[in-house]
Amino acid sequence: MRLILGLVAVLSFAGCIPIVPEVQAPRAPAPVADSAVSSKAFSSVVARMMPVAKTMCRNSAPSANCNFQIVVDTRKSQPPNAYQTVDKFDRPVIGFTAALIAGAKNQDELAFILGHEAAHHISGHLAKTQKTAVTGALLGTVLATLAGGDAATVERAQNIGATAGARRFSKDFELQADAMGTRISFQAGYDPILGAQYFNRIPDPGDKFLGTHPPNAQRIKVVQATMARLR
Repeated sequence: MRLILGLVAVLSFAGCIPIVPEVQAPRAPAPVADSAVSSKAFSSVVARMMPVAKTMCRNSAPSANCNFQIVVDTRKSQPPNAYQTVDKFDRPVIGFTAALIAGAKNQDELAFILGHEAAHHISGHLAKTQKTAVTGALLGTVLATLAGGDAATVERAQNIGATAGARRFSKDFELQADAMGTRISFQAGYDPILGAQYFNRIPDPGDKFLGTHPPNAQRIKVVQATMARLR
């Protein structure tokens, strides 16, 4: 049970993609040479997006904490990355690395990514992932114990079960967040189809068994279909 609780603690900080180990205090990103989007432009995106995200959060999840905090990790060693988590006060946190901001081609891409991460919180994906991870870990423990496994075998079964449980719905969650993120960024006055072009510049995860993300082409189609309904 101690291991299972530990797994929950780790998953409570899991976001859309692997998160940074530490997050600095909220502040504008450090200037990066040849950046297509300046720190001022990023601040503008945040200012336009967050009122829309908060309104959608309050309308869709009245019991949720909708007081989003935006943070930027300015460490040069960190790769392009964005994630959603919660702090110790259960306040939703959306984090960006400076490298992701610098690599964005336009404000529409940043708006879409920000909307996507906000959608994870609004949809309660973090809590759902924790729940399925714990269920998977417990199932792995029971099966390994019934099979007569020793302590090491049971621990491995817990880890495998937790991983499988956490990833069970991860692709669906990503697509749901893409759809809601499209709505949020569109309502804020951005072009989600242009923003989703970001997927054309990142590695395609394909359609791996128990993968955490769906194929990039599928995600772009979700954005396009959502925009067709909105228009």
